[in-house]
Amino acid sequence: MRPTLPELLERIRALRAKAGNARVLLGLVGEPGSGKSTLATSLRHALEADGIPTAIVPMDGFHLANRELQRLGRAGRKGAIDTFDGWGYAALLERLRARADEVVYAPAYERAIEESVGSAIPVPPEVEVILTEGNYLLIPDEPWNRVAALLDEVWFLGLDPEVRRARLLARHVEFGKPPQTAQAWVETVDEANAALIAATSTRADLVVTLD
Repeated sequence: MRPTLPELLERIRALRAKAGNARVLLGLVGEPGSGKSTLATSLRHALEADGIPTAIVPMDGFHLANRELQRLGRAGRKGAIDTFDGWGYAALLERLRARADEVVYAPAYERAIEESVGSAIPVPPEVEVILTEGNYLLIPDEPWNRVAALLDEVWFLGLDPEVRRARLLARHVEFGKPPQTAQAWVETVDEANAALIAATSTRADLVVTLD
């Protein structure tokens, strides 16, 4: 479906009403370049404008460090499912679900340095909605199946494949890859990941078609 932003916000409000005093944890999943971060930011701004404290906690903060990827021989396909700390991500979501009385800090991924930065995202106790976005939220195997179980809903974001690939290519070039290298990366790494992610769309609570 192609819902409007107000329709998506109404769905989140319904989740809040159902949750009572508990936090709402909403997952946004999609292929690389599908617009997850953009939608998460739009939702957060709209929710906070309504007085609902909201935080974005991306899965990308759990990229393995570059030196660890080198040690494992996986640096040439960074972004694949086995280049993330899935167990750590699930453990963080468990803490966020528990809504403790202290601030919970989450890592963030900095594209400018292509590394994760620990404790970069503070999530204070008063946050009522957490938006977590990433590629592998609906994978049925451990540890990723623990992720979906901790979320109130997971929305799969769909985008025209040509538009998505063009965005990916532009992003790789923007952050330092030569155009030929960027094109090869999209074709060999990103698209392999995209095929795995696309196969999980049937597990989503909602499929959102983006422009």
